[in-house]
Amino acid sequence: MLQVEDLQVKIGDKEILKHIDLEIQIGETHILFGPNGSGKTSLLMTLMGYPQYRVTGGKIFFKGEDITNMPVDERASLGIGMSYQRPPTINGVKTRQMVEICARGGMDAVALAEKVNFTEFLERDINAGFSGGEIKRSELLQLMAQNADLLLFDEPESGVDLENISLVGTTINELLQRDFKINSKKSRKELHEGRTKMGLIITHTGFILDYLTADKGQMLFDGRLTCSSNPREIFQCISEVGYEECIRCTF
Repeated sequence: MLQVEDLQVKIGDKEILKHIDLEIQIGETHILFGPNGSGKTSLLMTLMGYPQYRVTGGKIFFKGEDITNMPVDERASLGIGMSYQRPPTINGVKTRQMVEICARGGMDAVALAEKVNFTEFLERDINAGFSGGEIKRSELLQLMAQNADLLLFDEPESGVDLENISLVGTTINELLQRDFKINSKKSRKELHEGRTKMGLIITHTGFILDYLTADKGQMLFDGRLTCSSNPREIFQCISEVGYEECIRCTF
């Protein structure tokens, strides 16, 4: 459902992503590791379609459609959603309004907010005075309303305390249908009985792995994907010897 082929990206004159090849199948969740400044957020922002991330080579396909030059709103309508590490405060727009816009009138904002203990924030401006954990729950609430097929998470554990990270992890598991089993023999109409969502999760600390499961881990360094393996094995290597030694082993 997501296929990235030889992707090259620049911001201004600086090359930030170099010959990225990535494929995420229906029902899969991938974890993306990498040190600060390696290009992880840039990859997600490029997949989401932000124009300052200029694609200079390669292609991005989603659901069989070339979305390389598609604007952000069309990608969102096609089924791509993102939880940001540092989303902006939006004064004058209530959280309830944003949830209703994401849901296009098809879901109950209060019922969704109850799932992430967020009902008391619905009438507050988006992210205005929110703590780190409250911002993450707001982001998850909007993703639940959007009901996207490809979910992108930029460091979901960043700035979140221990009480909130458990809720964040549980909610991400639910969004990605990680408790469902894939049955490839079923027809498209029957796929709702298994996983139909895909996820790409950035983590710098790896703590989110204590709260959710993933199918594949990959390392991004200096704008290049350098390895692909079991996410817990990669995280163990990082924990024991650090990013630099792990990266050295991949070359």
